[in-house]
Amino acid sequence: MHRLSPPWFSALVALVFALIGSAHDDDHSGQIPLGYVKYPYQAVYPGDNEVTDDSIFSGITTFARLPWVQCLGKDRDAAFDIAFIGAPFDTGTSYRPGARFGPAGIRAGSRRLTLYGGYNVPLEVNPFLSGLKIVDCGDIPVTPYDNKFAIQQIENGHKELLHMPAFSPLGNDSLTGKLLAPIPLDGKNHPRLVTLEGDHTIVLPLLR
Repeated sequence: MHRLSPPWFSALVALVFALIGSAHDDDHSGQIPLGYVKYPYQAVYPGDNEVTDDSIFSGITTFARLPWVQCLGKDRDAAFDIAFIGAPFDTGTSYRPGARFGPAGIRAGSRRLTLYGGYNVPLEVNPFLSGLKIVDCGDIPVTPYDNKFAIQQIENGHKELLHMPAFSPLGNDSLTGKLLAPIPLDGKNHPRLVTLEGDHTIVLPLLR
């Protein structure tokens, strides 16, 4: 036996669908996009000046969405203070290759740092807003066919970057207030590198 719906039931369903449709037709003029969605990149469409969100899953994948600088290529003369550099090498392992994708995986995972601007809660500091010029230099070209030559490539790439002059001058000691002295033997201020690695063999050319 089938039960008939009350007369008002059909009208109620029609009203609900009408409300849903009108909600989608609203221009949402009173809504403001969340700040962390827009931070730190945003684009404006020409014509209506509408701000659009450049989300963390779009664009070129660099570490923490830092500017990409071809430090070993056409941007060889570009100065920086801290650089992330990849060394996609894994032919020093046995039976288990795949660490060559480590730099790409690290960069992909670091995209979420832009949600909070890289702010470190325990240390109460945002290293990306420290005033230093931080970039992503991409990867060092590494051959997968000759381990000895690949290690030399990694060593040469790091030496070239570490011998460049830093972008920012040294500051003052936070305790004494005195001007900090350069650590290198040549008495100059050089940039720092953070290497995104493959297998453990990469430590050898870095120490050299």
